[in-house]
Amino acid sequence: MLNRISGITIKSDKEINYMREAGTIIAEIMQVIELAIEPGITTAELDKISRKEIKLRNVEPAFLGLYGFPATICVSINEEIVHGIPSERKLKHGDIISVDAGVIVEGFYSDHAKTFPVGDCIEADLKLISDTSESLSLAIQSCINKNHVGDIGNTIENYVSPLGYGLVRNYTGHGIGKALHEPPQVPNFGEQNSGIKLVPGMTIAVEPMVNLGSDDTKLCDDSWTVVTSDGAKSAHFEHTILITEDLPEILTSI
Repeated sequence: MLNRISGITIKSDKEINYMREAGTIIAEIMQVIELAIEPGITTAELDKISRKEIKLRNVEPAFLGLYGFPATICVSINEEIVHGIPSERKLKHGDIISVDAGVIVEGFYSDHAKTFPVGDCIEADLKLISDTSESLSLAIQSCINKNHVGDIGNTIENYVSPLGYGLVRNYTGHGIGKALHEPPQVPNFGEQNSGIKLVPGMTIAVEPMVNLGSDDTKLCDDSWTVVTSDGAKSAHFEHTILITEDLPEILTSI
């Protein structure tokens, strides 16, 4: 049904179960991809693994063909923030790689992202990954009935900014359901008690993107890959979340 006040789609129990299945599947596939990440593998090979796993589970890829995207996963290395295209580029020791992916079950989407170290990484990069992951964990705690979208972004901002990182502001989380991107936008910054109120049955994707340098970004010539303007490394974590009467439910977990 439709929430007439906000225009946000509220999912039925049946639809939520489809999204649970889609979330579990992409979490499983992300684990398979994680095990394959090592120095020397190409990002195209990671996409090949993703395609195989999606086919084995008899579901549809959420990203392939979406807005013309040519792969089943986004792979963003080092200074690349989001939307990197798989290629013959080989990973090497000291890289960090963000993998963003989703699948479709009975017309309903999941969306999930994680950042991984490749081989031996310096402490600052490992801390960036850990702190970005923690910012998502804290944000999820704000995804509760009667809170607002602004409370989610406020939680991320208040954790990330004092640590001296750049917090990406011009790419955001979003609603999700029968489309990968639905209302509302879920920024990684904001004021408490601002924006649309969260209500049970809403499903949203929360995805902090955090840079070692400034928050400035630029779009590459491929019209897809977004990078940090100063060349600093970036990390990205994302979960698909169900708002309930009680605690939020992470749909992209196993």
